[in-house]
Amino acid sequence: MKKTLLTILISVLSGLSGAFLYVEFLQPKPTENNFTFASNTEVDEHPLVSSSNTTFPREINSDQLALSAFADAAEVSTQSVVYIVTYIKGYSNRKSWMELFFGPQGRQNNSRMAMGSGSGVIFTKDGYIVTNNHVVKGADKIEVIYNKRSYEAKLIGIDPSTDIALLKIDKNDLPAIQIASSKAVRVGDWVLAVGNPFNLTSTVTAGIVSAKGRKIGIMNDVFPIESFIQTDAAINPGNSGGALVNLHGDLVGINTAILSKTGSYAGYGFAVPSDIVAKVVNDLKKYGEVQKAFLGASIKEVDEKIAETLQLKNIEGVVITKIEGGAAEKNKLKEGDVILSIDNFPIDTESAYDEQLSYYVPGDKINLIIKRDNKEIKKTVVLTNIDGTTTISEKNVYDAKEIGAKFTPLSKIEQSKLGLKNGIKIEEVASGGLISEMGLKKGMILVSINRYPLENPKDFSKIVSRIRGRVILEVVKQDRSHRYFSYYF
Repeated sequence: MKKTLLTILISVLSGLSGAFLYVEFLQPKPTENNFTFASNTEVDEHPLVSSSNTTFPREINSDQLALSAFADAAEVSTQSVVYIVTYIKGYSNRKSWMELFFGPQGRQNNSRMAMGSGSGVIFTKDGYIVTNNHVVKGADKIEVIYNKRSYEAKLIGIDPSTDIALLKIDKNDLPAIQIASSKAVRVGDWVLAVGNPFNLTSTVTAGIVSAKGRKIGIMNDVFPIESFIQTDAAINPGNSGGALVNLHGDLVGINTAILSKTGSYAGYGFAVPSDIVAKVVNDLKKYGEVQKAFLGASIKEVDEKIAETLQLKNIEGVVITKIEGGAAEKNKLKEGDVILSIDNFPIDTESAYDEQLSYYVPGDKINLIIKRDNKEIKKTVVLTNIDGTTTISEKNVYDAKEIGAKFTPLSKIEQSKLGLKNGIKIEEVASGGLISEMGLKKGMILVSINRYPLENPKDFSKIVSRIRGRVILEVVKQDRSHRYFSYYF
């Protein structure tokens, strides 16, 4: 016992001695390079900050002007950004005694609502509000909170290819945001992100435009348009649908995504350019859906390997990899043709190509400069809609209420792009319906049922509602992968 106590005492004394020697002789001394103060208690020597209440005349410098511009832009833009709350009918997690013995009863509990939130931007003074599609996707009720008042919003339309949605509230004389052209934005320009991250309303962060025309592969659509403005202004969950503005407080983009491994800000955010947003909004207001114009060709960026294969002198443009019909076929474009510009706008990337085409509607004429066999050729072509015609397209949606889903036929261009001869696309899935129970989701393409090719949504609805026994369904998922699903009815 005495030996044990002696050992413990020696250990304690040794530890104290070691700590004393480290602190006195070995520990690095604090220097200005090792430490920075996180608190506001230290007096800042910056000429714009004083720790006293004494006022004195001083010269206005460029730093003051920049800070003033930030404050002015924040004051203007926060008035046009709203808080959006969405509600989705859910199922109760509580089990009744019936479910304990007989399993889930499948009764929907309409009183339980899953709630989400995001941001929106007042686009016009008569109540049109822009947000992200993913903010309002699947919502049974959308609530817009502006100036501490709540308004129920109507969903006017969505565009999954750009992740933009348009809402309308019954309110006039709203402070609509001023819209600037995103084409005028330069890399290095200061911008502010305005939104409601983590339910913290009217939050403003600042940064610069760190890149333009960024493609990040986030859109689950057959024809995604990704030409994001990249910024290092802090954007977090809840900023989605909010405004990216310049130092005048004018809209240059709608904040949409962040690059993060944790789900929170990690350095970069991405916004849909305001020029694309304006085109989408105008189409949704006028037609109820976005009028997409197509050249009828698949393209790929020219890289060193492609330039070597095509014996190109310069690495520039995008190369046509497949002719899918429409304007490209009619105007005798070929695989291997390199598109250098559209209406004198240089095309160097896939995102630049997608963005430039997004500004047109079916029937518009565009001037192309292409390179074929190292010779530049000018072509004037008329763009088509998704069905290969030049008329304004109307989406033919079939509402199969009996199985809880909405469908559209697969267009010719979609068939060509996906390598299919037929198919129907799921446009909407109702919660609690048969399609939902089958695990099928919006955006999936149904190709065949028990090897019977699907071309007409009405036929599929009839087959599913009447079939008994085993069913094999061929499906193309959002990632374009083919899958077969087996069901028993």
